[in-house]
Formats: sequence, C-alpha cells, structure tokens
Amino acid sequence: MKKKFTEKQIHILDIAEELIAQKGFEGTSVRDISAKANINVAMISYYFGSKEKMMVNLYQYRVQKTRETFAEFTQTIKDGKPEMQLKEIINFVTKQLFKFNYFHAFVTQELRHQDRVKDTLLEFYQTFTKVLEDVVQKGIVSGVFKRAAKSEDIVSTIIGTIVFTIRNKNYYEIYLKGNDEDYLANAEKKLKNHLNLCVFSLLGYQI
Repeated sequence: MKKKFTEKQIHILDIAEELIAQKGFEGTSVRDISAKANINVAMISYYFGSKEKMMVNLYQYRVQKTRETFAEFTQTIKDGKPEMQLKEIINFVTKQLFKFNYFHAFVTQELRHQDRVKDTLLEFYQTFTKVLEDVVQKGIVSGVFKRAAKSEDIVSTIIGTIVFTIRNKNYYEIYLKGNDEDYLANAEKKLKNHLNLCVFSLLGYQI
C-alpha cells in the first residue's frame, strides 16, 4: 500500500535526500537537514521520530516515486516494438539506479527488512516484473524473441548487477577507463551495454 506523505514531510525528505547526495549519510546531520529545511530540529522527531526512522521514510518515498516514474515511462513506450521497449526499459532502470546511487551506501539489510520498506520494494519489483513479462510475451508472439526467459530472473539480473557495481566501486573501477570522478557515468554506460547484451541473449535475440 502506498504511504501518503504530507507536504511538510516531502519538503524535509527532499532536503535530506539532497544533502545525503552531497555529503553522504554519515556526513549529514539532523541539524544540517533542519537548517536547510528552515525548521526546528525538534520537527524531525515530530514528523519521523528519529534520523534513522526518517531514513526509512526517505527510502520508502524514493522507491514510491521511482515506481510512479517507471509506470509513467512505460506508458510512453507501450506501443513500440518489443525489442525497443526492452532496450528502453533496461536503460531507464539502469539510469534511475545510478541517479540515486547514494541510497545504496546507507541502505542496510536491517532497513531493507523493515515491513514498510519491504512492501514498497516488493510492489516495485512486481510492477517491473509484470511490465517485462508483457514485453517478453509480445516479443515471443511476434517471433522477435526465441526464448521465453522468466521475467523475475531478468529483474534479478538487472537490479542485482547494477547494485553490485554501485556497492563495489573498488573492484569494478579496475576494469574501467577514466578518472575517479567519472566512475558512475562510465560504469552506467558499460552496464547498459552489458545488460542489453545479456538480457537480449537470454531471449534469443541478437543485437
């Protein structure tokens, strides 16, 4: 079930996300957030309870927004050929996860197992899986795809690969060219190519 946030909560969460993107989770204090949001420090506790609980709400809010953006995006390509739809979906999801890469630095297993976060993530994964299933079936029927790979396995491949790359920079950067500050852009480009080759190969389609 979608959690409803008040305008004030969204304002605070947007500020918190902006600061975390700049300074990291550990480098962002409640005082930093309240000062930038122009509110009293006590308001963080009033609206969320604590910094840690605010992070649960922030992650849930971001996943909900990503799901909404994904749903809107898939509507814009729904009439396209299945191979075009699949490529655009892979590239879109990769771009979104890299865009909000800083979440993976503080999203612990404990946070992921909070019931509210777990349910929100599950809803997004199921939405993603259903969209892929429809595209794959459309491609099978039209003869574009030769093998009906399981959509849930494709989702696991895409998300798992991207998250691993974001969380293991010290490993993946060994195989990338460019400066350290270009890591995310270079990794995103490399992964888009890899994931397209991988997923299309699973479906028996040669790019």
